[in-house]
Amino acid sequence: MTQNHTYETLYRETIPSVVSLYVLHGGRYNGSGSGFVYDVTDGTGHIVTNQHVVTTAEEVDIRFSEGDWRVGKVIGKDAYTDLAVVEVADLPEYAKPLPIAHENPRPGQPVAALGNPMGLEGSITAGLVSGANRSMITQDGFSIPDTVQTDAPINPGNSGGPLVTLAGEVVGVNRARGGDNIGFAISAEIVNRVVPELITNGEYRHSYLKVRTIDVSPTIAEANELAHPEGVLVADVSLGPASGALIGCHGTKEIRGQEVPVGGDIIVGVNGQPISSHEQLMRYLILETRPDEPLAVEIIRDGERLTESITLGTRPKPARRISVT
Repeated sequence: MTQNHTYETLYRETIPSVVSLYVLHGGRYNGSGSGFVYDVTDGTGHIVTNQHVVTTAEEVDIRFSEGDWRVGKVIGKDAYTDLAVVEVADLPEYAKPLPIAHENPRPGQPVAALGNPMGLEGSITAGLVSGANRSMITQDGFSIPDTVQTDAPINPGNSGGPLVTLAGEVVGVNRARGGDNIGFAISAEIVNRVVPELITNGEYRHSYLKVRTIDVSPTIAEANELAHPEGVLVADVSLGPASGALIGCHGTKEIRGQEVPVGGDIIVGVNGQPISSHEQLMRYLILETRPDEPLAVEIIRDGERLTESITLGTRPKPARRISVT
């Protein structure tokens, strides 16, 4: 891919790699989305899309930019990052892999969202990176860390398509619209981490600290007699024994008319890396750790700083599937 300086050139060079996916159920299509070619070996390719696009399907119908159709096999998916991989034999020659960026984009960087919004195949929308390292809350109550925020319009049907720079590098996988001029894409760093394992193993094992945490706000800092807000409060350790020696909150304290949790450990660092928010903790766990590995957790407990060694567990699969418009 050459360095591009116009959206027209970008579209011409990247759209052959973008596909439409259709999920067949009961003899008719009841779901659709977008995807892009990730790699090709001897004519067999892998297409990256969203998990919520393929849902429980084992096969999907795929339409390429020049009208060719193929049947693809869903070989891997991960609900916690909303990524899925579809394997396709006899890929059209013009459908080339798109390069994945090695790091997240910078706010202010121009980008384009490619895909098939509202069933309109081969569409491009342009905008800027509005923010990076965002945490996106899903309809099932958990969050996807490290997402890219953009004002490039992302509409139903765009899901699974690439968010690309003017150089044609994928910096995100389009996922959902969060409101007017706010869209979110799963970051390239997560794609680089998760997709190879989906191809090899069919799933991605997530590290699991087995605690529930909340950011330390000024109110929480006051209630827990901290000198200043920092880190994340361990609110609950009832999710399983692998939380080890960490201590959760044991009660509440009224601060300015609000009941505020007190008594839990304050996580301020992991493996020597400072932690200032739940988002930062989740991002570190997904990008830097593996299940069954030890994690050195620096905490504040009763005003004293100490380090506990915790063995990470494997995050269980969510009880409900993701549903995103």
